[in-house]
Amino acid sequence: MIYKIFPAVLFLLFSFSTSKPNSSEPKNSKSATHAEVITSGKLMASSIDTKVEMVYSSLHSDKFALPKLESFAVALKGYYSLKEKGLIKKDILTLVDFSLSSNTKRLWVIDLTTGNVLFHSLVAHGRNTGEEFANNFSNAAESFKSSLGFYATGEIYNGKHGTSLRLDGLEKGVNDNARARGVVMHAADYVSNSFIKNNHRLGRSQGCPAVPTELSKEIISVIKDKSCFFIYHPSRVSNFGAKSIS
Repeated sequence: MIYKIFPAVLFLLFSFSTSKPNSSEPKNSKSATHAEVITSGKLMASSIDTKVEMVYSSLHSDKFALPKLESFAVALKGYYSLKEKGLIKKDILTLVDFSLSSNTKRLWVIDLTTGNVLFHSLVAHGRNTGEEFANNFSNAAESFKSSLGFYATGEIYNGKHGTSLRLDGLEKGVNDNARARGVVMHAADYVSNSFIKNNHRLGRSQGCPAVPTELSKEIISVIKDKSCFFIYHPSRVSNFGAKSIS
């Protein structure tokens, strides 16, 4: 008799152990949303590189081309570090890739909460940093050169170029003189396709990451007040991101 009952008992036990949880059960309130995971960097991933690739693959690129993975990786790692230290507040990342020709769009503004690429734009480098390509950088006043590295965006003010945005360099000896030097984001009419057509290269600034006049106010409004701003070049190691890839 027992041998007849025993298979039925096993069947019942197996059914209970494999049954699906009740869909009406409340979800764990401590579980992170996708946006929280992306912006905090607290992914259950085997490495920071896996994390970066996951975020990169989630970017929305229907309207704009994506930045290169190597520059984005350094930027995102630095963003996580700065966010953890409380040096930046917003989930907005601005990436300027100075490994690229100034005749191409090499500035991206990315909303890390949604994965949306908000802007993809031309951006100038300093007049003593190079001609078409940026290759010489400085933190010194009156150098008329661009400074690399991570910045926190500051406040908006109205200057000689109109609406402008102050930048605070976060890397000692690399860009920490930015505010004193007056290195800011501002509009410039020499940052345009027409200037490139007439001069075979983009116009250059005195060290500021100048952007097209028609986009400047929109970009500045989005990235102001403690968002992460990063100028990449493969020639140096950042204090916050991983080593740049040459």
